[in-house]
Amino acid sequence: MIDEIELDARERMEKSISALKSQLSKIRTGRAHPALLDGIQVSYYGVDTPLRQVANVVAEDSRTLALTVFDKSAIQAVEKAIMQSGLGLNPMSAGTTIRIPLPPLTEERRKDLIRVVRNEAEQGRVAIRNIRRDANSDIKDLLKEKEVSEDESRAGEENVQTLTNEFIKIVDVMLADKEKELMEV
Repeated sequence: MIDEIELDARERMEKSISALKSQLSKIRTGRAHPALLDGIQVSYYGVDTPLRQVANVVAEDSRTLALTVFDKSAIQAVEKAIMQSGLGLNPMSAGTTIRIPLPPLTEERRKDLIRVVRNEAEQGRVAIRNIRRDANSDIKDLLKEKEVSEDESRAGEENVQTLTNEFIKIVDVMLADKEKELMEV
């Protein structure tokens, strides 16, 4: 029973880590990365469609993203969606290809982004701690129902705490890596 609770907690913590990775990949560093545009929705024939479904996105070089739009009639909609995304990007189209030069980050913008990254990391830590709380609650319920002994309960809670510490360290490493990446020129 306790093993199942620990396994469930591990799976949920892994999902929290992958969600954090996804969030951090959307935060722009000095380099062009296709994941930067993942959250953009394009109004394609009246339906909000993910950008990746109407265009192929590649990093042309370290400062430029290139999009190849599948349908020529959607080029205007793609450009409009990129400009309205709030990422501060200015697309330039040439035929079916849209190039997006990434402006260099200012020191002030870097500090703002670091604040955002730290907030995302803290949300990741909170999610992991909530999973720990849920797992410990489930273990306590088993103890109340007399399905496990106190020793098994204590050992289970210690294992969940070890698991929590392990995943919090992963979050801290991800945060440090992203901060370092943002401060590089």
